[in-house]
Amino acid sequence: MNKLTQGVVLLLFGGAILRASVTDLYLRYVKEGLRPFLIATGVLLVAAALMTIWYSFRETPSDSGEHGHEHEHHGPGVGWLLILPVLGLLLVAPPALGSYAANQAGSVVAEPVGGSDYPPLPAGDPVELSLVDYASRALFDAGKSLDGRELSLTGFITTAPDGAPMLARMVLSCCAADGRPIKIGLDGRTPIDVPADTWVQLTGVYTARTIKDPVNNVDVAYFEVRTWQEIPEPKQPYA
Repeated sequence: MNKLTQGVVLLLFGGAILRASVTDLYLRYVKEGLRPFLIATGVLLVAAALMTIWYSFRETPSDSGEHGHEHEHHGPGVGWLLILPVLGLLLVAPPALGSYAANQAGSVVAEPVGGSDYPPLPAGDPVELSLVDYASRALFDAGKSLDGRELSLTGFITTAPDGAPMLARMVLSCCAADGRPIKIGLDGRTPIDVPADTWVQLTGVYTARTIKDPVNNVDVAYFEVRTWQEIPEPKQPYA
């Protein structure tokens, strides 16, 4: 590749990153808090690309004449493959990790908060909780802060080893490549005949039942469902 071509490819890379960052597309790849870093990276790449293109046009014939033949032959054509991930980012919106990824990995271990007591839930029912928060309170606080409250959980449907529906959501440490599921078993009026990957919002109450995840043998909390409804996939699919 000559300098002009390198600059164009770099410009496409930076533009693709900026496009993903200023829309919700970046949420398919990384955590929400990384957006400022992506924007800064995209701006730097675009700036470097524009400088490269500018220098390629400023280059005089005498600068390149001595090595003209070398420039004509350029580098290996495989360099053009760099354009493929750019096109993929520009043209294809990948689906969020779902039930297949959840079934292949063990549930994350919900960590207890500092101290022995969990803070009380906000007033008003139902209280909307993340799956991680619910699992942590159910497993490490014996449900004391959950008992007697109507709760609301949101996630996608996946399948337990026995074929029963479970609720799950992928948890990211940094990006989708390190995503792991948090899984919640379901009792009561569970969603029936709902395809895997369907997003649902459940209301119900705490139940003390737990099972072991057969993938990594960690405890999985249960939730007693009273009502449920299908919902669109949220803008931020990851926890």
